[in-house]
Amino acid sequence: MSREKSTSSWPYDEKPFLVFWETTKACQLKCKHCRAEAIFQALLGELTTEEGKGLIDSLTEFGRPYPILILTGGDPLMRKDIFELIEYAVEKGIRVGLAPAVTPLLTEEAIDKIVEHGVKAVSISLDSPFPEVHDAIRGIEGTWERTVWAIKEFLKRNVAVQVNTVVMRETVEGLPEMVKLLKDLGVEVWEVFYLVPTGRGNFESDLRPEEWEDVTHFLYEASKHLLVRTTEGPMFRRVAIMRKAIEEKGINPDEVLKSGELYLRLKRKLVELLGEGGEERAQTIGTRDGRGIVFIAYNGDVFPSGFLPYSVGNVREKSLVEIYRESELMKKLRSAEFGGRCGVCEFKEVCGGSRARAYAYHIDPLAEDQACPYEPGSYLKLAENLNLNLPIGVFGKQNPV
Repeated sequence: MSREKSTSSWPYDEKPFLVFWETTKACQLKCKHCRAEAIFQALLGELTTEEGKGLIDSLTEFGRPYPILILTGGDPLMRKDIFELIEYAVEKGIRVGLAPAVTPLLTEEAIDKIVEHGVKAVSISLDSPFPEVHDAIRGIEGTWERTVWAIKEFLKRNVAVQVNTVVMRETVEGLPEMVKLLKDLGVEVWEVFYLVPTGRGNFESDLRPEEWEDVTHFLYEASKHLLVRTTEGPMFRRVAIMRKAIEEKGINPDEVLKSGELYLRLKRKLVELLGEGGEERAQTIGTRDGRGIVFIAYNGDVFPSGFLPYSVGNVREKSLVEIYRESELMKKLRSAEFGGRCGVCEFKEVCGGSRARAYAYHIDPLAEDQACPYEPGSYLKLAENLNLNLPIGVFGKQNPV
């Protein structure tokens, strides 16, 4: 079953679909946009092995099907007990994903060990098709080359590889070439991270709202070549739903939707590299911060996502089940109690804006998303004028179109 099909019927009020555990802050890279502000040595206060196993046990308390556990960091390979923790979770029947950093620790032997311990999927960060750009972002020369090698090694062992790419001013122009590189490598899933100015991520690297809109429209075109989903870019769902509905009417979306020069430039390059593409594979139903997603920091603090530094509890003090279900902020996030344009937008249920970006810019996780230029109601009018067939549930329980 695809992730989209599974998430569309998931009981989000009862349990998360994805649980991210920042197993450690330690990492050998020096990434300029690092959410975790990782350092070479582990910080005091990390969950111990036994506390980690307790956290894993708590996932079973949500009931079957259990949430998926994503072990991240920092670099989870910096924890000496990481394979013991992976083995413990797999024995409990929990699906485990791993997000290793590409450092000298990610050797062929380590990759074999990851596979042997039952990890079926990994996420690998590759921010640019251009080695010099990626290495400058990651802070270590040669990281791009080692990253491409690691992707090939995991794929060779039949491990599902999701490539994560952060979109920011330094990487945006390379997006078409990125799609080409992933296709050449045989990568099926591209997770595109919309930069949130948190951790080491800075406001200068952020794009303007109209540029984010152009990137979002471009990603729909990219989804005709591989499966595309976004992190902190839920407006992708709004754009993808509308573009698909317009295409199904036999109309070119570019003729009726506003497109900027950045979008047109990126699309031209993509078509030049790969042609028009086939059927779109855009993930338009799923999670958002606090709804289907929960993040546990190295010290047990719980957040709606890794990019939203607003603690809703600590697993050393309360069970994860109680925190997820009973936190007032989490309940508001799940019920889409947003302010500004996000609160009145007809797409608030399927999109809802990035709660992390709202917090970064407004110090309010329920405020509107700074990156989104969309004026609520405009797509609704267009849908009515074109008599579009939109998916059930896009506008909530019942579609007005």
